[in-house]
Amino acid sequence: MKNNVMISLTSIQWQDNEKNETELLTKAFMHHEDGCDIISYEDTSATGFEGSVTTIKVDKNKSASIVREGAANSVLSLEIGRKHFCQYGTPFGSMQIGVYTHTIRNTLAKDGKLYLKYTLDLNSSYLSDNEIIMTVQNSH
Repeated sequence: MKNNVMISLTSIQWQDNEKNETELLTKAFMHHEDGCDIISYEDTSATGFEGSVTTIKVDKNKSASIVREGAANSVLSLEIGRKHFCQYGTPFGSMQIGVYTHTIRNTLAKDGKLYLKYTLDLNSSYLSDNEIIMTVQNSH
């Protein structure tokens, strides 16, 4: 069963010692399927991907995927200790990026929190360090 929830999503990107932080407070759908927590929400102009839907699927604390479909399409696969090569769509075109995951802390079932930390590279050249901090609140 899909639950209507409110999510607070903070995305932090470190690039060349510069911190870029975006915050999003939006309605989302959350459900549990095959042992995974799944959250999906519509992107807005705040994320730069208006017209897309993002789905985050988390398997306990070992792996996660961030799938964006719509105006921009991308699939990021996050798995502790492994580097994945992923297609990342932007309004300017698609590119293949490397994703190395440092931390997945999923306590959604307990206190409604999810924390992801990963590094991106493009053609094996460092691109950015990224953190996603999500808090889920039941919608009434």
